[in-house]
Amino acid sequence: MLVRIVKMHFCESEIPSFLKSFNTVKEKIRDFPGCKFLELYRGEDDPNIFFTYSYWNTAQDLENYRHSELFKSVWAETKVKFSAKPEAWSVNKIVSLK
Repeated sequence: MLVRIVKMHFCESEIPSFLKSFNTVKEKIRDFPGCKFLELYRGEDDPNIFFTYSYWNTAQDLENYRHSELFKSVWAETKVKFSAKPEAWSVNKIVSLK
């Protein structure tokens, strides 16, 4: 399983618009083939920072999403709201305790 973490820093004025947009596409992203989990986090110390955290069956599933029309439209709408360059990491889960 591949875990994808994306850090996004938004202009404060763009946050309501981002949250509205995310709310309309979150289920489409989660239902994309290969996506098993999706969460959105907001920074405790800096409320202009958000993280998406998603689980993918394989790296190819993530790549398929990143080349999809869904991603292209979501990213085009989202990236214009940033106040800093986004950061992203793909990691493999080693241990999970619940």
